[in-house]
Amino acid sequence: MSKLKTESLAALAGSVAVPSYDRSAVRTGIVHFGVGGFHRAHQAMYLDRLMNEGKALDWGICGVGVLPGDAAMKSVMDAQDCLYTLVLKNPDGTREGRVIGSITEYLLAPEAPEAVIEKMAAEDTRIVSLTITEGGYNFHHVTGEFDAANPAVAADLEPGAVPATVFGLVTEALLRRRERGLAPFTVMSCDNIQGNGDVARRMFTAFADLRDPELGEWMRANVAFPNSMVDRITPVTTDADRDMVAADFGIEDAWPVVSEDFEQWVLEDDFPLGRPPFEDAGVQVVDDVEPYELMKLRLLNASHQGQCYFGYLAGYRYAHEVCQDPLFARFLMDYMDREATPTLKPLPGVDLDAYKQKLIERFSNEHVRDTLARLCAESSDRIPKWLLPVIRENLDSGGDIHRSAAIVASWARYAEGTDEQGAAIDVVDRLRERLMAAAARNGEDPLAFISQPELFGDLASNERFVQAYTQALEFLHDAGARATVEQLVHGHGNREGS
Repeated sequence: MSKLKTESLAALAGSVAVPSYDRSAVRTGIVHFGVGGFHRAHQAMYLDRLMNEGKALDWGICGVGVLPGDAAMKSVMDAQDCLYTLVLKNPDGTREGRVIGSITEYLLAPEAPEAVIEKMAAEDTRIVSLTITEGGYNFHHVTGEFDAANPAVAADLEPGAVPATVFGLVTEALLRRRERGLAPFTVMSCDNIQGNGDVARRMFTAFADLRDPELGEWMRANVAFPNSMVDRITPVTTDADRDMVAADFGIEDAWPVVSEDFEQWVLEDDFPLGRPPFEDAGVQVVDDVEPYELMKLRLLNASHQGQCYFGYLAGYRYAHEVCQDPLFARFLMDYMDREATPTLKPLPGVDLDAYKQKLIERFSNEHVRDTLARLCAESSDRIPKWLLPVIRENLDSGGDIHRSAAIVASWARYAEGTDEQGAAIDVVDRLRERLMAAAARNGEDPLAFISQPELFGDLASNERFVQAYTQALEFLHDAGARATVEQLVHGHGNREGS
């Protein structure tokens, strides 16, 4: 058994792929906020792939943690020289291990804000990238406006404040670059938000406006915010994963990453200071990301929500259990075919039928063991961005909404906090108390949950949506999740023109 460190790589080379490049020669070119499992299974993996080909050695990653909880990652990254094991779990049960070396240092902003700012202000840094989750962009879910009342944001805007938020840190770094005559870095969002680069531009410049309107205008004119679409199912690392890495590869790794074998990254080519040759690593570099991101958000991400609440209430705990059940797989395919697909833009060269079938296969991969609890978490940041746009477009066009409305109802039923066997559900959401309080009134007022305009806008006043939603909610209470899905698959929800 070898502890994962630079000096142990040579000994590990016989059991697992290790960096073939000299990591001491790698220079930082990217500062990344939000070094979680997904970033390490995705963007950092692509950079490591390039480096193993002798490319992009001037595009090493400096990871940054902003939250106090990121201290755990800081400790592991320091102890392991920023190395970690990525294990791909293939559908046939085989595993592929690889030690990733593209992250070369890790800074914790609460401990060293000045070091974080100066790292971004350094001339070698040309990209600042983000996986700060859907909720990290600090915008109102209905209006889309920046939330200036957020206490952390307000604190960053106080005169003389030491920046603590990603907005304060990035803006201060850009200001210093401007003062030093350095061109601004590119801000590259890699979060699951439609138009993530456009959203990042609006939020960061809105913060800059509050600090100095002239600075905000300069950022709009000079800072690039490319859009991107990212895709790789990456469950939370468990102790069982650590044990597996030790048993299979002989590596003592405190925080490995496991993921499915599928990967996709579609990236808008807008990098004034240059970028790694991502296309050489399999990234689709395009002029317009929107059609691809709509496909992914409304098919994959919304289907995650379509399976997680119904599946959890029905007694399942893993995504593969739900999607190996023919009834639930049929429900998801019906949602994708009848409700999501009609809202997509043309995708020349993409076989949508094959893509949707591949999604069901990916969801059904029992070796990934993606938990429904993970998919159910932070729903208030996910449903409004991934599913409600499908509902609104179909309401406008006269399209079908039965399955989408039922998914919202399943969320409302899940937020009541008990499953169909009476066991407590740990509802994980930034709005937990508000959501559970609204859901507790489902029995007396069927519209209580959707009468939250900050989440649902005016949907509670749309007669067609209300009818579909309340019917599904009533059926969930009376007959349960499985019977509701069965009714949607075999009942009125599957009729043409319904």
